[in-house]
Amino acid sequence: MADLVKVKIGFVSGGSSSMPHYNSFLPMVPQGVEIDFQGLQLYGKSLYEIGDKKDVILSRVKEFIAERKWDGLILTAAPTEVLNPGLYDDLKAAVSIPFTTALNACVAALRTYSAPKVLLLTPFDARLNDLIVAHLAKAGVTAISPNSFDELAVPKRMTPDEVFDLTKKNLAAVGKVDAIYFQGAVLDPIKCLERIESELKATVVASNPAMLWYVLSKLGYKYPTSGYGRLLREWPAMSA
Repeated sequence: MADLVKVKIGFVSGGSSSMPHYNSFLPMVPQGVEIDFQGLQLYGKSLYEIGDKKDVILSRVKEFIAERKWDGLILTAAPTEVLNPGLYDDLKAAVSIPFTTALNACVAALRTYSAPKVLLLTPFDARLNDLIVAHLAKAGVTAISPNSFDELAVPKRMTPDEVFDLTKKNLAAVGKVDAIYFQGAVLDPIKCLERIESELKATVVASNPAMLWYVLSKLGYKYPTSGYGRLLREWPAMSA
């Protein structure tokens, strides 16, 4: 019922407003929180098409906030941010509601868990991974990214077992890190987060749970939730 909604969060993608991996995001959403998926349709066949679209992104986001009465904003996808340098700061100047990007939320989660060195796993190619690694370095996070895909997609719909095996293989290759960081929910770790953390003895930060934790925390809400890894289970306060 609409009157049970405490908070309405806009979830803005540079692409479509409907993607298969959103189905694994919705079960994490607490009761009383409404997620409003909106797509900017700024790329088609290549994620690189979203580059140099900062003015369009800012203008459309401001329109959405005004029209759809959002309390908070999630601007998803690391490529949107690294291909539009300065986007986070410009958003901060342009919007008055609590918001996060994928990279901002994940860096905040990594700081909360004192994890300055991470294994970075994405569904992206080497060029995009390099841009993300450079962005993270400026935020004080050393990311090791041993795995990339030739095209900007993982083999269609990797199963949780395949995601686990990919993680295990790459973790063994890089040696000791403070956490595993999944960026890009098309490489969907949600259904194996608990297994990765328990069997590989690692803290996992994944972009969708991190963005949900960050924006709800900024709005003053705390919703500890089991089944989606340490971050949502513990729902820690953000470090200063």
